[in-house]
Parts: sequence; C-alpha cells; structure tokens
Amino acid sequence: LADVRRISRAMGKPAVGLGIRKQRGSNAVAVADQVMKRMDELKKSLPNGVQLAVNFDGTKFIRESVHELNFTLVMSAILTSLVCWFFLGSWSSTFNVLMSIPTSIVGTFLILYFAGFTLNTFTLLGLSLAIGIVVDDAIMVLENIIRHKEMGKDKRTAALDGAKEITFAAMAATISIVAIFLPVAFMDGVIGRFFFQFAVTMTAAVLLSLVEALTLTPMRCAQFVEAGERSTKFGRGIETFIHGVAAAYRRLLDKCLAHPKTVILGGVLVFAASAFSVKYLNKEMLPAEDQGRFMVRIQTPVGSSLAYTDSKFKEVEKFLAARPELARYFISVGGFGGGEVNTGIVFLMLKAKGQRGIDPAKKRELSQMDLMEVTRKELNKIPDVKARVQDLSMRGFSAGRGFPVEFSIQGPEWEKLGEYSEAIGKKLEASGLVTDIDTDYFVGMPEIQVVPNREKAAARGVSIATIGQTVNALIGGTVVGKYEKGGHRYDIRLKLLAEEENRTKRIEQLKVRNNRGELVSLGEVATIKEKPSLLSIARQNRQRAVTMGANIARGKSQQEAMDAATRIGKEVLPDGYRLVLTGGAQSFKESMQSLIFALVLGLLVAYMILASQFNSFVHPFTVLVALPFSLSGAFLALLATNQSLNLYSMIGLILLMGIVKKNSILLVDHTNQVRDEGTSNVRQALLKACPVRLRPILMTSIATTVGALPAALAIGPGAESLIPMAISVIGGVIFSTVLTLFVVPCVYLMLSRWERREAAAHQDHIAAAA
Repeated sequence: LADVRRISRAMGKPAVGLGIRKQRGSNAVAVADQVMKRMDELKKSLPNGVQLAVNFDGTKFIRESVHELNFTLVMSAILTSLVCWFFLGSWSSTFNVLMSIPTSIVGTFLILYFAGFTLNTFTLLGLSLAIGIVVDDAIMVLENIIRHKEMGKDKRTAALDGAKEITFAAMAATISIVAIFLPVAFMDGVIGRFFFQFAVTMTAAVLLSLVEALTLTPMRCAQFVEAGERSTKFGRGIETFIHGVAAAYRRLLDKCLAHPKTVILGGVLVFAASAFSVKYLNKEMLPAEDQGRFMVRIQTPVGSSLAYTDSKFKEVEKFLAARPELARYFISVGGFGGGEVNTGIVFLMLKAKGQRGIDPAKKRELSQMDLMEVTRKELNKIPDVKARVQDLSMRGFSAGRGFPVEFSIQGPEWEKLGEYSEAIGKKLEASGLVTDIDTDYFVGMPEIQVVPNREKAAARGVSIATIGQTVNALIGGTVVGKYEKGGHRYDIRLKLLAEEENRTKRIEQLKVRNNRGELVSLGEVATIKEKPSLLSIARQNRQRAVTMGANIARGKSQQEAMDAATRIGKEVLPDGYRLVLTGGAQSFKESMQSLIFALVLGLLVAYMILASQFNSFVHPFTVLVALPFSLSGAFLALLATNQSLNLYSMIGLILLMGIVKKNSILLVDHTNQVRDEGTSNVRQALLKACPVRLRPILMTSIATTVGALPAALAIGPGAESLIPMAISVIGGVIFSTVLTLFVVPCVYLMLSRWERREAAAHQDHIAAAA
C-alpha cells in the first residue's frame, strides 16, 4: 500500500475533507445551497458513526454581508425621505422624491442583469451609495418647482418653468459624475474587473435618475404635489429656521465677497493643512474584516516525520477544543498535497457575534482579531511548533499566498538567498510592523546521497544502473504484485521498513548483484553520506527566488510595512540580488496607482465636459474648485475616526469627485441665469443667486450624508469595509459643502474678469470672420 502522507481530523475525530469550488460565472450562494441540499440527502444513507458536516463555509459571510447591505439600502432611503420632508414640509413632495429611488434602482438591476453582472460586494455597494445620489436630481428639480409654485404659479406652469430652469444644472451635474466613473471602468487587472462593475452600477443609476428627474418628476409635480405654508408649530419653526439660515448665509457671503482674495487664500491654506493628514493615515489594500473564520499554518522542524507532526497537532487540538468561541475546526496534517509532512493547516469557524461568550482575561467577547492574537500566542508556546495565523479577509484580489505583505528575493545563489532572506526577516520583524513572517526557504531536510565509486564498481563488476535500481527498489519501493479486495485492485509494494536510526549504515549494507551473479555490499562500491538540503526549490521570472510573506501588526499600515520591506531589501541585498513585491503587496501597489490615474483622468474628462456645456474655459475651473475641499474633509474624517485609506475609502473619494461638483454647478449656473436676466454687477448677481440655491444645496448634501450614515454606523458583517467608505463620503460632503458656499462665489468673482476677456476675444473673432 502507498505511504500515509496526510492525516485529517474534524473536531478531533478522523475525517476526510472535501473542498468544493464554484465554476467561473456561477453563483457562490446558489452552489452552497445545492451542496447543503445534497448533504441532507446523503446523511440519510450514511452508516452509524459516520457524520457529514460543513467545517468551513465561505458563503456564510457573503449571505450576512449582503443582508447587511440590503438593510443599509432601506435605511438610506428612509433617512433620505425624512430630509426631503424636513426641507419641503410636504409629504407629497417627499413621496415624489422617494418615487425616484425605485425607478433608478430597479432600472439599474435590469442593466446589471443584461450585462451579466452578479450581486457582489461592489455592485451592492454601488446601489447603497446610489440611494443618496439618485435623489439629488429629483430634489433639484422638485425644489425648483416648489419654489416657482411658492411664487403663486399653478401646478402645471410651476412644473414646466421649474424643470426648464434647472435642466441644464441637472444635466451638467449628472454628466460630470459619469465623467468621473468613465476612466474607472477601464482599469486593468482583477481590481479593474470589480471596479468596472461598480462604475457601471453607479453610471446606470445616475443616468436613470436624470431621466426620471427631467420627465417623471415634473409630471408628478403637475398632478399632486402641494406647497405652501406649514400648518403645525413645528413646521413653522423649521420654515423660520431655513429662512434664518439663508439670511445668515447672505450676510456672510456679502462679507466674503468684499475680501475674495483673503477667502480664497484661507481655503488654500485649509487644503494644504489637511493634506498633511494623509501622512498619518494608515494605508492598506483592504481593511481586516471579522468574517468569523481564519486559518493557521503549522510547521514542525524540517525533517520531522508525519507521526511526530501529528503528535504536535494533537496538542494544538487540545487548545482549540477549550476555546468557547469556535464553532468548528478542521485540521489537515501534511497539508492538502501531502508533500510536506512537517506542515499542516487548521481551518477555524467562529460562532456568530454575541454567541462567543465572555473571555475571562479580556472581560468581554473576543473579536476575530482578538482570537487570532490569542491563537498565535498560545500555539507558538508548544515546543517545536511554529504557528502562522492568516486572516482570509486580507487575501484581497491577489493570486499569491494570501499575505498582505509578500515579496520575493531573487538572485543567482541559493545559499546567499537563504542568508539574505533570514537577515531581511529579522530586520522586518524587529521593526514591529509585521507578524507571522513566513518563507518558503527551508534548509535542514536530511538528504542521503549515494555517490558511486566508478573504479571500485568496475573492479567488482557492478554497473551504475544496478546500484540505482537497488536503491530505488529497497528505499523507494517497487511494485511486485497486485491483489483484489472489495472489487478494487491494490498494488503490493516491497521496500525496507522505515527506521529513523542508522539509515546510512543500513544503505551501506544493501547488496547489489554484479555481472557474475555475486552479491556485493553497496558500501564497497559507493560512498553514502547524509547532509541537510533544501526542502523545495522555487524560481520566479527564470531566476532562483525565495518568497516571503507576513501579516500586518495590529494598528500598523500596510503601506508602511511594504516601504520598510523595500528599504530593508536595499540595505541588505548586494548587486545581482533584488527584492520584488508580489501577491497582495503587488496588487495593493498596482491598484493604488490605477486609482490615482483614474482620478486624474476623471478630472480631465470632467473639465472637458463642463467646458463644452458651459461654453467656457473659466466656469469649469470654478466648478472644480470644490474638489480639493472634498478630499480635505475625507482625509480629516478618516483620521478623526481612526480609519485607513484603503480600496473602499478610495471608492468614497471617487464618489466625492463626482457628487461635490453638483453644489458648484448649482451656484455657477443660477448666477449665470441671474446675469443673463439683466444683473450686470457680478457681486450683486452672486448675492441674489447663491442664497436661492442654498436650500437645494443643503438638501442634496444632507441627503447624500444621511444616505451614507447607515453604512458609517454599521456594526454587522462587512462593516469594516463599509465604514471607511461611508466616512470618507460624509466628511468630504460636509467639509466641501461649507467651504464651497463661500469659496466658489469668491473664485467666480475673481475669474469674472477673465470671462470678460474671453467674451471680448470671442466677439473680435466673430467680427474678424464677418
């Protein structure tokens, strides 16, 4: 029979593990449901004492996080409707705005269906964030219609005039959002695939919201939307408050327009000061999530037998069995390939939050991160055991070994690679930035080398082929027959009994037959020596390479750890050797570079679109002035809440680049309309137009903020990803709205002289052409 190379146990009992992966393009949750259904059927036919159970379910977190996103979606819609009621004081108006949500969201579902997308984290994130955005167009149109109705116009006239007046601003705002997401849709790599779905989701929702706002919203307003004085004391108080805010804003704006350069300089200084906050933000690919599951890699000394490794795993299982937080655990001694008998893997599933019990040491329920630290500490206390805990939520979108910090050291000589990797590992560990440093360079595997002595072998008539066949047959084993049992045919393998002691002497005593039929001891014709060797050999890019990986220490930055690894590599490695980021570290670097490129390209596209819409090179610049303040607010909010700059918070930044331009567009567009109506003085036009647009600006900004509030306050599964994204949106919107209301009018006033020059040049060109 073949040698036992792997042992598996589940909850301490012998087991056979079966891993199931979905095929590409199939639904993971649907596959899991079918597997569960099939398991229930098989359980009925199992003999007594045999159990069938799920040890590790990756779809459980998917179900829970999707449920959490759905809850966030509903809460965002409810909070957004309350904002509309607060500002408009009419349930009919609130209902009208809410009607824009199903039109946009359901329409987006149709586009996702025909595009072949799935309901994954990114599409659901797009839908949840779209709630606060798709109502913006409806709010802009509705508020303007209500304003015209408050002038005394009938419903139909107010709907026509109000919608016509705001159409340009609504189109400019929506198309500028699409301009931001357009470059994101063409990002490369695995990250690009997910961002493509996010960008398509957001673009579809925003475009549908524009169509709905310019068609269905005015029609509904012409039929049943009411507006007038609020009847209740609370309502009149709100109305008084809103008018008071508008009056205070006009007074402050008047003072700011008297000193535009000072206001602009103050805005620049605020942005410059906030830019320094980026230095203190932790930067990582993905935030660690409490998914209720993690993995531990166990290693015993190189050369350990399977029996010895298994004995150490039994000590590991004693610790696991005593932990009340664990729902199930599964161990595989020898790994899944069975090639390295001194290693193994432990899969752990945690109980749901609230069911894990109170830890006596911490006096509270342990999170996944807490239990990972306890597991790492306790398992490494076991003699001859090296345990490396791996958070599966940090695997990201890489195809490497799954560590957030992963790199390879490449060079010509194995011995030198081993020395340099060990030196880099020690320095990196001393930095305190990483834990669980792992490497695939293992020296110490005992290797017995049989070196034939050709002169002695020839003198005794022994061929080199005979020596090789004898060693292979008696040490490696040879098939000498077959037998049948239970309808199956098995090989009969002949070999020497495995013994740990005197292995070299036993091989020397092996007999080989010479060409005269005589038996000669192998020690007479060959030299047998035992020396340590490499357990495995790896190459990357056609070069010898040692791969190293590590987890991020709690509270530390992935970017900082990667920079430290790169710096240490330059200090340690001589010419001819180099350190190359791989796996999750490489994905992090590439994704951040792609996102920054997408942001810059999005700005250029947005400027060109706004220039074509406003027919001016000046006004687009005025509109885009709000963008730096949104970044300032996002960075400060992330720093204040101790959140990191990661993939999800970058999504929030991209979203901000699109939505904060709406406020500027509303101010610039209405100021242009007031000037076209005959107000030649730019300052007076600003003082007349900006307070009028204060209410829709506050409505859209607060609607976006409260739409992101449920995600920012999330405590359920996947909250670790939702929170930084929502906080960046909330901080950016609030900060940019406050500064936009004052800085943009000042910039408009300062740039109006360039606008006059531009107009004069245009007239000269027309005259010359005539």
